[in-house]
Amino acid sequence: MKYSTLALAAQLVTSTAFKLVQRENPRVVGLDIQRRSIVNPVAHDRLRRRDTVQATLDNLETLYFANATLGTPEQSLRLHIDTGSSDLWVNAPNSRLCSSRGEQCREAGTYSANDSSSYAYVNSVFNISYVDGSGASGDYATDTFKIGGTMVDELQFGIGYTSTSPEGILGIGYTINEVAVNRAGLDEYPNLPAKLVADGAINTNAYSLWLNDLDASTGSVLFGGVDTEKFSGTLSKLPIIAEQGVYAEFIVALTGLGIDGKAGSIFQNESVAVLLDSGSSLMYLPDNVASALYSTFNAQYDSSQGAAFVDCALGEQDGSLEFTFSEPTISVPLNELVITAGYQRGEPVCILGIGPSGGSISVLGDTFLRSAYVVYDLTNNEIAIAQTNFNATKSDVQEIQSGDDGVPSATLVANAVSSLAVGTGGGRIGSPSINPTAAGTAGITGSSGAGMPAATANPWHAAGVAVAGAGIMLGFNGF
Repeated sequence: MKYSTLALAAQLVTSTAFKLVQRENPRVVGLDIQRRSIVNPVAHDRLRRRDTVQATLDNLETLYFANATLGTPEQSLRLHIDTGSSDLWVNAPNSRLCSSRGEQCREAGTYSANDSSSYAYVNSVFNISYVDGSGASGDYATDTFKIGGTMVDELQFGIGYTSTSPEGILGIGYTINEVAVNRAGLDEYPNLPAKLVADGAINTNAYSLWLNDLDASTGSVLFGGVDTEKFSGTLSKLPIIAEQGVYAEFIVALTGLGIDGKAGSIFQNESVAVLLDSGSSLMYLPDNVASALYSTFNAQYDSSQGAAFVDCALGEQDGSLEFTFSEPTISVPLNELVITAGYQRGEPVCILGIGPSGGSISVLGDTFLRSAYVVYDLTNNEIAIAQTNFNATKSDVQEIQSGDDGVPSATLVANAVSSLAVGTGGGRIGSPSINPTAAGTAGITGSSGAGMPAATANPWHAAGVAVAGAGIMLGFNGF
């Protein structure tokens, strides 16, 4: 979700850092997250375009969910973890959508206000929408929320009496990005990360996200903590880009892109504003960049379906894309970018996990985030990032505390890009709609490759080709 459309003034990087403290029983809220297998991640993106507390995330192909409860007695929910929005909302069982798609809603869980003795009405201004026009509307309320074994009393959330998705959303972004602020002009309220700080469950408004690889079934989010066994090397701290002087979304500067271990071989020393959004299944890059990658990987882009089809064998090849952020570079293996979208005549149909951003801000969704360990520090307006440690078998959880000393395994990136123009659009939930049976017409077995219409096939071969809306130039560096 987007706070506003804007260009930015230069921002000063705060001198306050976050520091890790190791304790036998750290004050963190840990949540395992699980991945749910879905046939069509592109369709899902289109269906919606936020001591430590740990939760396990269910890895559902390319969608990440956590189990939680609301109410007294507890009503079970499966919530989509979304760093691109800021409100928790759930469907009512008698909503228009759930009345017609009961099985899907029952699988994800619904919330009945009448069945909870701890329910309290707040107002009727809840009305959230995402960059693709989907969303939900209804009431704001408060109730008892339980996640990762931690109980949160009187947490505010939205009840969707009208919605376009059977899945509830757990938005964990900046509170200024709440729809109560943006649409109703009301004051910010403490969403889940802020409420955990206010209740003393964690020390500071910061959390880390580890999605693990595409084949793994679980990952984790640690509110108030970092697991140093889940990443390689050191964490590099980057400034979050403010929008019109306001920190509203997790936007950082992508300064280079390379291929097959060659950082910057596609472009370098330029800046693209990118949103780190766990709610998006795919990544969405500037049109010229996406088109160039389609040509490189022999992908056939079908504009009617909003997807780039590739030979599934691409996922078995060695290779990677290198994403540079002023200094740190995150390598994304090819096998993390090729997603099975469906089947035709018993054979898998695959898409490349990269879409064109069009007129919206570029988004680094789950096809990027699986390869990165990311710490979102909302208190100090910083992102700390490192190469993920896929399928880590050990754990070393440490608390994040506010202070000037930083993180024991983290360093501040010197002279990191801290301001740039930000495009329109914002967070997404899911992807464009794919019809796998139409893959044959997309020519995925052809040899020519196909970029998007009206985009240069290999922009780095043309001197001075600008990426529309991104303000960068691409140059060929011999990859």
